Amino acid sequence: MRPTAALRAAIVVALAATVLSTARGAQGAPVPPTPRPSERAVPALEVTVVADDLDIPWDVRPIGGGRLLVTERGGELLLLKDGTRTTVDLVGARIWSSGETGLMGLAVDPRFTKNRRFYTCSGWQSRSGAHDIRVIRWRLADDRASARRQQTLLTGLPTTTGRHGGCRLLIARNGALLVGTGDAATTAAPQTLRNLGGKTLRLDRRTGEAWPENPWSRASGPRRYVFTYGHRNVQGLAQRADGTLWSVEHGTYRDDEVNRLGAGRNYGWQPGPGYDESPPMTDHSLPGRQWDARWSSGEPTIATSGGAFLPTRGWGRLSGALAVAALRGEHLRFLTFDKRGRLVRERVRLRGEYGRLRAVTVAPNGTLLVTTSNGAGADQLLRVRPVR
Repeated sequence: MRPTAALRAAIVVALAATVLSTARGAQGAPVPPTPRPSERAVPALEVTVVADDLDIPWDVRPIGGGRLLVTERGGELLLLKDGTRTTVDLVGARIWSSGETGLMGLAVDPRFTKNRRFYTCSGWQSRSGAHDIRVIRWRLADDRASARRQQTLLTGLPTTTGRHGGCRLLIARNGALLVGTGDAATTAAPQTLRNLGGKTLRLDRRTGEAWPENPWSRASGPRRYVFTYGHRNVQGLAQRADGTLWSVEHGTYRDDEVNRLGAGRNYGWQPGPGYDESPPMTDHSLPGRQWDARWSSGEPTIATSGGAFLPTRGWGRLSGALAVAALRGEHLRFLTFDKRGRLVRERVRLRGEYGRLRAVTVAPNGTLLVTTSNGAGADQLLRVRPVR
């Protein structure tokens, strides 16, 4: 038997009263709803100094057992353990350091505990006195006091005075070695596939051959290494939990960028004749399609540098965000993107507290390792963790 209209109305009134009563406490005050995951608190950050008296520490990577490898742009490779610092002798190295170029990007092999391999990207001086930027595979000695060059994987990354030398490294989860390069402050580099500058590159870390899934892997010459192009000076590389690859890039006087990378994409940087930097970072007047940044600083530049995606848990509302260091801006910026890679919010922390910040690495315990870049031996390696 179906209820009458009057009975149905009475039931609605009774249910509404029950819901209202449940939603109020004993004093009649509203009871706050149970927070959804998207309403988690934003954690405070606790910062501790892991090491000090460093000089432009460009990159940092854990190698297990509480040990860290750190590159200094001037050419030193350091091993840190429990506050103790030793210099690792790079046997036979001819590191060339000038301006923004020196001993820069660092990556540690996923099988490091067995093969003791690591990778660097650095300026290099040949015996003839010529300069370029090279990606090299090394093997750390058993006593960790030295490392020997196993193979030079890639040569010919452009450099002039040392300006815009790149050069960040990332080993992706599929095993490819990703290299972010600068345009060496040369006009033609970003838009030509005959030049390795202003690109992201992919290669096989075991052989130095072009990664077979590169868009021009079957071509001859430099283009076979190219993954993306049209960049100005790639300073950060990161892989999200969903497998997507991202870059962090220096702008001119404006528009530092975070880009979501895709094979064969052109990100639109093309300076004018004589390296005129007035064109936009993504110049849509160029032929073909140019891909817009997923985040841009606007004006003025904050000089974004290293970046890493936070763990998807343990950082409250910052979980899964891209943590980006800023040199000129002197802060950490946390960028949260949705599943489609669209920016949904950003937050700034540590503004001006430690000066210029450069490298950002996620440690095995989920904390962040961050280096400062103030120079004159006054730099630090910081550990940043959320306060729950």
